[in-house]
Amino acid sequence: MTSTQTMQRPPAEVRFADELARLRDTDTAPKPPGWALSLAAARKFVVGDEKTGITKKFVGDPSLVDRALVTLATSRGLMLVGEPGTAKSLLSELIAAAVCGESTLTIQGGAATTEDQIKYSWNYALLVAEGPSPRSLVPAPMLRGMAEGKVVRFEEITRCPLEVQDCMLSMLSDRVMAIGELHGPDGMVFAQDGFNVIATANTRDRGVNEMSAALKRRFNFETVFPIADFDTELALVEQEAAKLLEKSGVELAPRRDVLEVLVRTFRDLREGTDRLTTVMSTAEAVSVAHAVGLRGWFLRGEVGSAADVVECLAGTAAKDNAEDLARLRRYLEQHASRRKGKQWQELHRARHLLPG
Repeated sequence: MTSTQTMQRPPAEVRFADELARLRDTDTAPKPPGWALSLAAARKFVVGDEKTGITKKFVGDPSLVDRALVTLATSRGLMLVGEPGTAKSLLSELIAAAVCGESTLTIQGGAATTEDQIKYSWNYALLVAEGPSPRSLVPAPMLRGMAEGKVVRFEEITRCPLEVQDCMLSMLSDRVMAIGELHGPDGMVFAQDGFNVIATANTRDRGVNEMSAALKRRFNFETVFPIADFDTELALVEQEAAKLLEKSGVELAPRRDVLEVLVRTFRDLREGTDRLTTVMSTAEAVSVAHAVGLRGWFLRGEVGSAADVVECLAGTAAKDNAEDLARLRRYLEQHASRRKGKQWQELHRARHLLPG
């Protein structure tokens, strides 16, 4: 077993094991069948509770969390949609950890995703030697989730081909999975209490593999919006970047004035008149803040600067469209120069560091 100290990113149930244990020990509210926590305790785990020392893990509308938890207590799946980088995956991970104590029953959607990766496959050595049997069956996340009464996470579901998506119809409606190769009781897996599905989809992928109307009816849809408030986004970027830098061996915390420039730049390029086509999300801002800190520490032995922001922004801005790099250069030339403050002036002076 890998030590949690060397794991790059432990799952939520490992990172917050102490909080989950405290919530379970003090949870006296009624729980839906098969749930590890009540709805009230699961909500505290996600949105935080200062009185009991539970940290806030999701920055967003608490009523969204309420609706998501209520949905999972019904027979409908939960679909989280929104722009990339709005913490849909994080929210699904936190909710799964709170509801069933496990967030790793995950299907990663993509063009190459197959039904085997969703339902089950076979150990072919045993299959050839013994024929189809429960011993030669290799359960995939959906089969395990149904048999064990756990929440299954389906990331980027609209990246999957339509016929692969629709293999879940009977599992979500009849709550049963048929294994055609097995006979008798072993050939039917019935969902146990606690089973449900949390799926995510990016609005930018809409139309790639649009879900069928039949599958949409099996889900309640909730939209996760970008963080509206500047101070809230800044605080989140500072908090998450500090954690990543500490994990990476950086001994200095990121400078708040540099992060203010970074977050404001991201918001301008996301919402302004000269917005970029690429995703300038809070998650991307955290990634750039992490890179800025690494660059400053490992190259110069100091905290990152606004000039490092320019160097690290280039790889973020020029992902999808070559014109985005020109837009970024125009922003640094025309907008950064008009803002007051030492870091803004340094950002403006460093515009020549952009490639091209």
